[in-house]
Amino acid sequence: MPIWCDPLGLALGVALDRLLGDPRSAAHPVAVFGRAASRLERALYGDQKARGVVHVAICAGGAAALGMVAQRLPSPAARTVATAVATWAVLGGTTLAREGVYMADALEGDNLERARERLPHLCGRDPSALEAPELARATVESLAENTSDAVVAPLLWGAVAGIPGLLAYRAVNTLDAMIGHRSPRYQRFGWAAARLDDVANYVPARVTGLLTVLIGPDRRGALVVLRRDGHRHPSPNAGRCEAAFAGALGVTLGGTNVYGGRTEHRPAMGDGPQPDVSDIRRAVRLTRAVSLTAAGIAVLTAHALRRTIRR
Repeated sequence: MPIWCDPLGLALGVALDRLLGDPRSAAHPVAVFGRAASRLERALYGDQKARGVVHVAICAGGAAALGMVAQRLPSPAARTVATAVATWAVLGGTTLAREGVYMADALEGDNLERARERLPHLCGRDPSALEAPELARATVESLAENTSDAVVAPLLWGAVAGIPGLLAYRAVNTLDAMIGHRSPRYQRFGWAAARLDDVANYVPARVTGLLTVLIGPDRRGALVVLRRDGHRHPSPNAGRCEAAFAGALGVTLGGTNVYGGRTEHRPAMGDGPQPDVSDIRRAVRLTRAVSLTAAGIAVLTAHALRRTIRR
């Protein structure tokens, strides 16, 4: 059985994401997985970490097992197609950039209601009381964090672990979004999902930060803020992405965020002003540049690993 990622399939999957994006359909593989995970949660739920561990093990393990089946397809062409489809299914870079553009259009048109209605597509903050500057900050921060979660991380996991890596990563990241937050219901049950997501994103978040430093509009600023402020964020991973984006764009991120009635105070990261509406399009361009660079690195890594293993 081949244990490497098919680099051609990975490249084709990136192209599919660029062409098709992430259709919001009940038949999308991630949506199907989410419904299955919700049904399993109803059967297993209890206010215990152990039950959450079982839930994550079944869901993520099942995704990895499905990936192993696809990896065992006897035909090289079939494996290439399977890799392409899996890559497309787990990537969200094109949709992420589109959401950023949508928010920029709404705010540039002074349509706060439209922007508030759309923000939940990017993050879990309560948008009801947010004005344009806070909506802009939320958008830039979400673009930074999700560049890692939706693009860099799945590509790197796919490059080093093939289809099982692609599917298992997306399962873990989806579970974190569903049950990994700090609420009374999920404080214990969602603990395993949140911790496993932290582990899965540890390297990709730092790669995202470094890529932002290398290709951002202000490389020195990105490096300075990444090194100085990246560790200040309560998340061990999101802070690296947000700090690098803040430095590259010359803005300051962080502040007070409200999530479903729960208020969090995030430390400031950066040296410039708070983001304004014009910074959203700059953040979208940076997201696209980092995503394209990460795709190239992932394909080259997959190719190099395949050659090494064959030897």
